[in-house]
Amino acid sequence: MKQRLNIKICSLAIGSMLVCQTALALEAPKGRVILTVSGNITETNSDQGALFDREMLLELGVDSMDTGTPWTEGVNTFSGPRLAALLDTVGAKGESLSVTALNNYSANLPVQDAYDHNIMLAMDVNGKKMSVRDKGPIFVLYPFADDPSLNNEVIHNRSVWQVKAITVK
Repeated sequence: MKQRLNIKICSLAIGSMLVCQTALALEAPKGRVILTVSGNITETNSDQGALFDREMLLELGVDSMDTGTPWTEGVNTFSGPRLAALLDTVGAKGESLSVTALNNYSANLPVQDAYDHNIMLAMDVNGKKMSVRDKGPIFVLYPFADDPSLNNEVIHNRSVWQVKAITVK
């Protein structure tokens, strides 16, 4: 399944010249929607913004990260797409993100964190799909093992689990 669909938009310009440009649009999700991205984005697939099912997120590319967290036992292998890949896909144009969990907990984080810290949208842990009980379906995960300076209250508050929505501001 291709992530993007090319759409040719044509209009009649002054002087009767046909002008065409290709617009990229996200495909509609085929499975259950687990993430809604809205706000200052250029690519959408619904009037709510950009809706993603699990397969669409996995198609953004899957990386893995071995790390411990303050909320899990020991070092685990997390996998999922990078937040930067998601932001690039939806054409994010803002400076900050509001990340909201299923229980409506919300945290703000700078868009630049996605690129500076290579944040993962963890969807699997130790090869198993993350359930809501295990912080799924999506866990905003900073690379704590790679950069111990991230182990602080500010970053802990930005590490939202059970993510359902991201608003680009």
